Amino acid sequence: MASTEAKVRSFPGIEFTDSEAGALEFPSSTSRTYNYYQPARRRASIYEDVTVDVQPDPDRHLTQGWIYGFANGPGGYPHEWTAAKSSNWHVFRDPNEEWNQTIYRNNSAVVHQVELCLQNAKRARAYEAWNPSWITFVQRNLGAWMHVENGLGLHVYTAIQRSGPTNMINTAVAVNAAHKLRFAQDLALYNLDLSEAGVGFDGEAHIEVWKNAAEWQPTREVVERLTAVEDWCQLLFASNIVFEQLVGSLFRSELIMQISARNGDYITPTIVGTGEHDYDRDLSYTRNLFRLLTRDEKFGDSNKELFGQWMSVWVPRALDAAKALQPIWSQPSDKAVTFAHSLEAATSKFRSLLADLEIDAPKELDQ
Repeated sequence: MASTEAKVRSFPGIEFTDSEAGALEFPSSTSRTYNYYQPARRRASIYEDVTVDVQPDPDRHLTQGWIYGFANGPGGYPHEWTAAKSSNWHVFRDPNEEWNQTIYRNNSAVVHQVELCLQNAKRARAYEAWNPSWITFVQRNLGAWMHVENGLGLHVYTAIQRSGPTNMINTAVAVNAAHKLRFAQDLALYNLDLSEAGVGFDGEAHIEVWKNAAEWQPTREVVERLTAVEDWCQLLFASNIVFEQLVGSLFRSELIMQISARNGDYITPTIVGTGEHDYDRDLSYTRNLFRLLTRDEKFGDSNKELFGQWMSVWVPRALDAAKALQPIWSQPSDKAVTFAHSLEAATSKFRSLLADLEIDAPKELDQ
């Protein structure tokens, strides 16, 4: 006879482990406006919302580690890609707050300014007032500088903008690359306009100058050496802190911006001024990043020592490149400044920048 007793079913008990992301406490866990990071100010900006933690990091939110990796190396964005160290790379914020929208808005304004300047120059036939020595100066030297900007933009900043450990750093470097490439293209278009102006401007002279002119070869060597650096932080330091201060600003700000008007040229300083404006913004984020590294409570002293080692390599190279350019100061008819005065101004700004970063000035500056 079959049993009529009801069968008792057993179920496994529910176990709460509190190991999932939902159990974690974030800066805004108790707020009605949820946020998973600590904003730099009281409220998060749009820049922070679209950049912070967009790039993954297993030290923060990837409890299972990197979800992908390279065949011959570590996964993701390893900190070992630079010798510099930080207690928290995610603290960095770009003071310019650059993101996708600002790239287009800011560059559009600059392009519009350059276009208006070139249109007005054609309408006023401004190039016809230039003397032959100034035409030669621009076709040789400003044309050569176009290669510098293009090389840095394409082979330095574009190359390293994926290497930083946070999206905030990589976004800033990507904008830096966009600045350099746009400025190089502005110089190329300017070169084309001058070639068609009927004033005897040789639009191809810059090629031979960049390849073989003695005064430009040390600069070319430094740019090409920069492209071979694998450490992304060293590359950013050597380019934006050292090279741009001792060579870039020396040429753009202390020479072109000082003597163009004296030679009857108001177009060139307008265009070169956009490049100087770009560098001012790029230096702002660079200064902010390296200030964090030198003031890091745990790694600040070791970072300062490391930066000193980097300067012992790159400062002599940059100074050699700067001093090799001395002959071009004597090429224009109206020489408003001397090379010695320009170099002193550039090195003084470099010392001031290093002091702001709390880094000792290298002995090479005194030689």
